[in-house]
Amino acid sequence: MGIRFAPLHVPLERRLQTLGVLQWVFSFLGLAQCCLAIFVLLLLTDYWYIAALYAGWLYLDRETPGRGGRRSAWVRNWPMWRYFRDYFPITLVKTADLDPKHNYLFGFHPHGVLVAGAFGNFCTEATRFSQLFPGLTSYLLMLPFWFKVPFYREYIMCGGLVSSEKHSASYILSQEGGGQVAVVAVGGAPESLDARPGGLTIQLLRRKGFIKLALKTGAQLVPVFSFGENELFNQVENPPGSLLRKVQEKLQKVMGVALPLFHARGVFQYSFGLLPFRNPIYTVVGKPIPVEMNCSPSREEIEKLHQEYMDQLVRLFEDNKRKYGIADCSHLVLI
Repeated sequence: MGIRFAPLHVPLERRLQTLGVLQWVFSFLGLAQCCLAIFVLLLLTDYWYIAALYAGWLYLDRETPGRGGRRSAWVRNWPMWRYFRDYFPITLVKTADLDPKHNYLFGFHPHGVLVAGAFGNFCTEATRFSQLFPGLTSYLLMLPFWFKVPFYREYIMCGGLVSSEKHSASYILSQEGGGQVAVVAVGGAPESLDARPGGLTIQLLRRKGFIKLALKTGAQLVPVFSFGENELFNQVENPPGSLLRKVQEKLQKVMGVALPLFHARGVFQYSFGLLPFRNPIYTVVGKPIPVEMNCSPSREEIEKLHQEYMDQLVRLFEDNKRKYGIADCSHLVLI
């Protein structure tokens, strides 16, 4: 099969959209390595003292990713994020009002390959999160490893990314006065290994840590389903039990990050590459599930709330799937 090249005469708007997404993909796949390389190079030059001073700053500032981070309204409102949004496009859908007097734990599903919907909706203002949910401040939880990378950590914190360690989410959800939203991709890195077009497999049956956290902090639970999240990339076949899947799962346990072998399109051609397909994403925020604060929840209480959350997530999917191109015969598979 031949390569399908992009037309020569592409509107400037679409070129800027591609540039916005290219920057985002690079931020996920290459920026951390570049930042680390710059830090090492500084150590090996006459400017070693800059790296030494920054290392001191890293030590003094080590708790910040677990204490709400250091978000920047300026970065979250960069015009570039609007082009990033329009590339797919990404739409944030509100189904219920959320009282800013409460704190909320958003469960984001599915993880997808690069959680594009979660980033676009909760780490930027491109989809008008603050206008749709006035009085709420969103934080997206990310693996703590990334907050140890010099310089890179400063950039990701600007968008509202914080460490996914338990004490980090607890800090956000325990803030008095309400208005705080911790967004967690419940399926985590392992779920990304099932992210492919048409995939509806959600890792949730054994994921109960976020339920316990909601009970301990009294944060209301909100299921969020991002339609189109799995349609952005193809992935090399890796069925459970295959050699590739076993290697990926082993690396995930050792490194903490999954390594899905994904591919989609390129910048100047549509046949292969690491840019996502131009498929729409509709991130639907469900109704809140009231949670009574309980510092020592029993197993039965955790199981009961977990079942209620699963029921609400399935209902959210079933109520909206027709609107967003999912066949009536398709259903979520919870594992």
